[in-house]
Amino acid sequence: MNKNIYSQDELYSQESQRTFKNDAKEAAFLLGGIGTGNVSIGARGEFRDWEIFNTPGKGNKLDYTFFSIFAKEKNKKPISKVLESCLQSPFSSGFGLSSGDSAGLPRFKNSTMKGEYPFLSIDFQDDEVPVKVSMEAFTPFIPLNPEASGIPCAVLRYKVKNTSSEYVDVTIAGSIQNAVGISGVDKFGWEEGHDFSKNINEFKEEEDLSGLYMYSSSYKDNYIRYGNMSLMTPEKDVTYKANWLAGAWFDAPQDFWDDFSSDGLLDVISSCDSVGSFIAPSINTAKIGSLGIPCRLKSGEEKKFTFVLSWYFPNRFKGWNFSQDSKANIPVVKNHYTKQFGSAWEVGEYVIKNLTSLEKDSRKFHSALFGSTLPNHVIDAAACNITVLRSPTCIWLEDGTMTAWEGCSDKGGCCEGTCTHVWNYAQTTAFLFPTLEQSARTVEFTKETDEEGNMAFRTRSVFELSRFDFHPAADGQMGSIIRLYREWKISGDNEFLKASWEGAKRALDFAFTYWDKDGDCVLDSQQHNTYDIEFYGLNSLTNSMFFGALKAGIELAKAMGDLTSAEKYKKALESGSKKMDDLLWNGEYYIQKIDDINKYKYQYGTGCLSDQLLGQFMAHVTGLGYILPEEHVKSAVKAIFNHNFLPDFSNHVNVQRTYVLNDEKGLLLCSWPHGGRPRFPFVYSDEVWTGIEYQVASNLIFEGFIDEGLTIVKSVRERHDGYKRNPWNEVECGHHYARSMASWAVIIALSGFKCDMVKKELHFSPKINKGDFSTFWSTGTGWGVYWQKINAGTRKLEYGVDVLYGNIDGVKIVVNKKDLE
Repeated sequence: MNKNIYSQDELYSQESQRTFKNDAKEAAFLLGGIGTGNVSIGARGEFRDWEIFNTPGKGNKLDYTFFSIFAKEKNKKPISKVLESCLQSPFSSGFGLSSGDSAGLPRFKNSTMKGEYPFLSIDFQDDEVPVKVSMEAFTPFIPLNPEASGIPCAVLRYKVKNTSSEYVDVTIAGSIQNAVGISGVDKFGWEEGHDFSKNINEFKEEEDLSGLYMYSSSYKDNYIRYGNMSLMTPEKDVTYKANWLAGAWFDAPQDFWDDFSSDGLLDVISSCDSVGSFIAPSINTAKIGSLGIPCRLKSGEEKKFTFVLSWYFPNRFKGWNFSQDSKANIPVVKNHYTKQFGSAWEVGEYVIKNLTSLEKDSRKFHSALFGSTLPNHVIDAAACNITVLRSPTCIWLEDGTMTAWEGCSDKGGCCEGTCTHVWNYAQTTAFLFPTLEQSARTVEFTKETDEEGNMAFRTRSVFELSRFDFHPAADGQMGSIIRLYREWKISGDNEFLKASWEGAKRALDFAFTYWDKDGDCVLDSQQHNTYDIEFYGLNSLTNSMFFGALKAGIELAKAMGDLTSAEKYKKALESGSKKMDDLLWNGEYYIQKIDDINKYKYQYGTGCLSDQLLGQFMAHVTGLGYILPEEHVKSAVKAIFNHNFLPDFSNHVNVQRTYVLNDEKGLLLCSWPHGGRPRFPFVYSDEVWTGIEYQVASNLIFEGFIDEGLTIVKSVRERHDGYKRNPWNEVECGHHYARSMASWAVIIALSGFKCDMVKKELHFSPKINKGDFSTFWSTGTGWGVYWQKINAGTRKLEYGVDVLYGNIDGVKIVVNKKDLE
């Protein structure tokens, strides 16, 4: 049964579909660097989800934080509006919309968002305004340069064009709350009426920049609440109000708006001498400041108003989960960005002074990725999930170690410790910032693997905590060995491999004694896995991971001169792979073999498991080749699509967590096409996880089932349409879930890319558009674009590699021409 429900035009379209109207309330574009936290911008242009305080914070907002425009055409009344489009319903709050939301201020009629990571643009529409206004925002993003990609900032640029026949006086002003003192240790300050009375807003200017610097006198520099913020511009001719009026009731916003909308210029100091009839508190003691750039635009003239929002909250809790108050004795560690900067003002200075080069290299990456001939939904899937790396999911510590949650709940991390069996799927970081993945492998093999070879699959050593006390994860431990091979091949760094080899060897040898009870090189004992349960008996998920680890182990052992181990792993791979294939192949796909399927809860038996070839997926991505018979792999991966992909979930029964519903399309974790479903199958079997969908899609493409693979990818991205779900947030067990970064493997599969910097070779074998193809590629030393085309005159294939960053000196480019014919 062919369930490819998309046409060829839909599957291979290169037309951008990344635009969202202002009613796409789920669309939220993240701004921020690796390990810095972030703030998001919604489809209306609003700032939302402030997560810059070293903890997740979906729904967090800062009062009176918005940009606004003043525009006065010659001889006409001025117009002032918040630089957002109109708020969208419902408006059902019991006390009306909050004053802090500034909901009652005029806004633009409409807006359209376009997001091509790392660049966001929003066009505002309103016929009342005599100028055309658009916004562009980004945080520098440069693969292979984590320092430049780990800056705690957002560049905000408003472009204004005078569309009238007369000159127009224009001011763009940003207003922001000084939020220093908010942290994730207890409930957030805006929920608890936090006292911001000792917060200080200061206007500063230097030779080529000016802005507001916001800090507090309440906290020492080792306190968890310590930090500062800045709103800056490279402009010198500015208008500002460092502190809004400290009045009662709604005096402060009333004073600001009256001041701004009168002439576009701000009084530095506001005062109020009148006496109120009732004493009421000021706006939660919050300190609000505004910074504006005024100018006069001639008819037809255009100007870009550039601002840099930066933050510096250096101290995060030294540990994973916590529930303490904000006292000074909370143990802290520092973020990596503290190695480069000492304050938010320093961050802003650096960005402004280096903006040209930071933006140039960021745009090179954007152009290389979005300018490729890959289908739009493939680029979309790969690009949008880069945000995981820059979300609160990922933590980049002062010593250079990257560690992470699996994902994030609304107000905290979810599932600690760079969980090995979840991060098996993720490919984005390895190919864009390989040194960060190397740091994680170093932790796994030098700190989390004991003398017996037992690896803790959740790291606690990064915070100097006691070892995670749980039995080991078979899929996670074996996957870490394959990923060690991946990091070595991408970087070509033998010293990195040498530092981790002994731990990796112990971890691989551990499998022979712990999970293989009868010594036949097929794992059959209790096997903890990514479904948070144990599989018993023979199954291809953990065994394919074991075989992938053995194949990687052969090459790693050879590189380390350990020929005895290499031979041992080779024999085990040959005998184990053959035996498992004989025992588990049902003529169409691989099953689980267990004497009594209901003896243990949460098994799958004769089910068609979407992860049955997980080890083969990782072997293909890393260039290891086949670990099971090719003809069986092809049949099994096609069976997964045939049985597990549903074009409509309206009648699907699922009492578990629900990620897909109604008439949406998606790939189930498991199905039982020939019966035999256990009384209580494994706990997530009826769910849909995007990371597994991308894994299967990549495997389908590797095996030549291109349309089926692209169908899965397109289905995922259709579900994340800005209305039902956020395009830049694929949820599983938490927001920005790490497994979703399997999406990068789809690019690897479609381009036939193999990276071997040990041998100094790059291989390309495109699977689509073979006569006219281009793709982004990256190694540990450089990145750029691979292209190929048919010469119109000679009809011969021409191809080449353009290096856009770094270098690949001495690297041989290998193209399999037979695949291109």
